[in-house]
Amino acid sequence: MKPLISVIVPVYRVEEFLPRCVDSLRAQTYENLEIILVDDGSPDHCPEICEKYAARDVRIRVIHQENRGLSGARNAGIDAAAGEYLAFVDSDDYVTEDFIESLYTLAAETGCPIAQCRFSYVQGERLWERENQVWKIYRGESLMAQLYGPEEEATCFVVAWNKLYRKDLFDGIRYPEGRVHEDEATTYRLFHAGKKLAFLDRALYGYYTGNTGSITAVFSRKRLDWMTAHEERICFFADHGYENLLPAAYRKLCDACITFYFRCTEDVESSKTLQADLKKRLQKYQKDGAVFIRKLPWKTRTGYRLFRISPGVYQKILSRIQEPG
Repeated sequence: MKPLISVIVPVYRVEEFLPRCVDSLRAQTYENLEIILVDDGSPDHCPEICEKYAARDVRIRVIHQENRGLSGARNAGIDAAAGEYLAFVDSDDYVTEDFIESLYTLAAETGCPIAQCRFSYVQGERLWERENQVWKIYRGESLMAQLYGPEEEATCFVVAWNKLYRKDLFDGIRYPEGRVHEDEATTYRLFHAGKKLAFLDRALYGYYTGNTGSITAVFSRKRLDWMTAHEERICFFADHGYENLLPAAYRKLCDACITFYFRCTEDVESSKTLQADLKKRLQKYQKDGAVFIRKLPWKTRTGYRLFRISPGVYQKILSRIQEPG
């Protein structure tokens, strides 16, 4: 008999989208599932919707808890899960019928403790299904390096929800509560624990882009949690033999200082304080990572120095460089 797989769905203020998500999980071709709906203190009708589904399908379990955020909801699901494998699906997203089946088959055939697929940005339409069954295995440093590839590829690797994990990878690992960008703080630890990942080049997961109620796009100090996660990652890399990735890791932090600086517009609370903080962070990263930053291209290093002297001049020069023709 195939092993039990636990699918964890954090639920908060998604009453409009939750049925579509749960229906896509109930339709899975892989039958030995438990679907754990974690009601994270949702103030709308989500708790009632969860209970109605549990009454219809014995595979569905509901956890009600006071609001702990996305990390707290995922952690509650991990603690309650009885499966040999885990998957996460956000409650405004949905998956193809063979999402679990395909990832489990890939994990079983390759012996990889993590299997991953592509995802598509969707707004409610049916996921475009390709017959492509091309897959590839990433190991060790090569796997960790995918976190520093082109933006869309790096996103595909860092997010929690397009993957199937062997549950024992979470021994001693949980998502950090009270912080955003929790995937950035956790996925690399799971990669290190698992050592290898099988990647299926098919989009089996639909990431819904039309819901602005559950996640805000407004920049705030909480977004600096992303930088905290990457600072922790640098320390981890230095301690666990990933020194070759440190130039890319420091570059990502320095680039983020500049990107976040220009997102701190006047309508952002305490924007001037945030901007001053970001300039200080850039200076610190350049100092702490000097050995590794020296390995970056000359233009990149010059850009950092120019930004510290005058962000305005840096922005004007960058705009001219990026002008077409």
